[in-house]
Amino acid sequence: MSDIETRVSTGWKRLASTLVQGAREDASDGGTLVNIPPTRGSTVLFPTLEAMNRMDGRSHAHKAVYGAMGTPIQHELEKLLASIEGGTHTQVVNSGLSACTTALLAFLGQGDHLLLPDSVYGPTRRFADTMLKRMGINTTYYAPLTTREEVEALIKPETRIVLAESPGSHTFEVQDVPMLADVAHQAEALLFLDNTWGIGVFQPFEHGVDLSIQALSKYPGGHSDVIIGSITVNDEGHWKTLRDASIQLGQCSSPDDCWLTLRGLRTIGVRLAHQARSALEIAQWLKTRPEVARVLHPALEDCPGHEIWKRDFTGACGLFGVELKPDISVAAAERMIDGLSMFGIGASWGGYESLVLPTTGHVRRVTGEGGPKAATFRLHIGLESVDDLKADLARGLDGLAGVDQ
Repeated sequence: MSDIETRVSTGWKRLASTLVQGAREDASDGGTLVNIPPTRGSTVLFPTLEAMNRMDGRSHAHKAVYGAMGTPIQHELEKLLASIEGGTHTQVVNSGLSACTTALLAFLGQGDHLLLPDSVYGPTRRFADTMLKRMGINTTYYAPLTTREEVEALIKPETRIVLAESPGSHTFEVQDVPMLADVAHQAEALLFLDNTWGIGVFQPFEHGVDLSIQALSKYPGGHSDVIIGSITVNDEGHWKTLRDASIQLGQCSSPDDCWLTLRGLRTIGVRLAHQARSALEIAQWLKTRPEVARVLHPALEDCPGHEIWKRDFTGACGLFGVELKPDISVAAAERMIDGLSMFGIGASWGGYESLVLPTTGHVRRVTGEGGPKAATFRLHIGLESVDDLKADLARGLDGLAGVDQ
């Protein structure tokens, strides 16, 4: 097994005990359940007004004046997530998109300027182009593989946030996060990171990130049955700003969703290690196929940003992209996707099942043109047999030969 093959599946080893032993009830007074039960409720009763007034909701206390400020299981989940991300505090919110929007709304105001990578998650782009624009917040897009000089040229006196998404979930460029952090901090701005692809294998605060965003619906939930997100910080001042904004925006998550996510986190290490190994094996196999022009997996040497991945990441996940040869039409590629039997067609990833999604032609603001002209798609590799997945892809790719392009 090569160093890269070993590396993609071992990044979670240091967190194995934390995942199993963390976020449990105190057993010092006797027996306790290994899984914290969900506490459902909206109304909180107090013996006196004085006792009620002592609970302002800004901490992670197990009691608050109202259920929307958090429940015991939400707070235990938040503590475990902060440990995984290497931060001090985490706020759980109701979706991955809410994690993006709540973070931006907490730290931006009228007249501020935001820098977004051109490869950013589509709904985040839409939020910046519509709601933030209406609020008087301006956005500039930068190339995901930008140089220091290029990003410095885009910084304005009113720039408050530089956001990175590394790797991008459609085109998989790995960004130079430490460089972006340095540029942002030189300008007295903050660096935010959508770290959903890199959960557990990229430590954001060790590389200069100020705020890390997670779509917990992906690998932490792990079973494609929960919508939930999180925001983690490593600074008390940032925590106060984030927590106050989250309360004002009514951001929380149901105790049942928190319970499902906490249960998923118990096994994320072994699931993700297996899926990362399977994904790399399939990615390497796809590189040998004559129909394939390029495989966009950060662990592969020809993937944009591979050297940065080697420098900064301790592993990988099961999501990567495939670019077909130029003589294969988008229509032919879509017919191939429709014919796959082991891969569900779905917009999510991170669950136990394998998925496929076309990714051709994403608009890029920096160049003013569309994305790749060749037919492209992304694969999420689940827990199925690698041989079965290869056989399904082989049937689909074989069917491209001689078809009407």
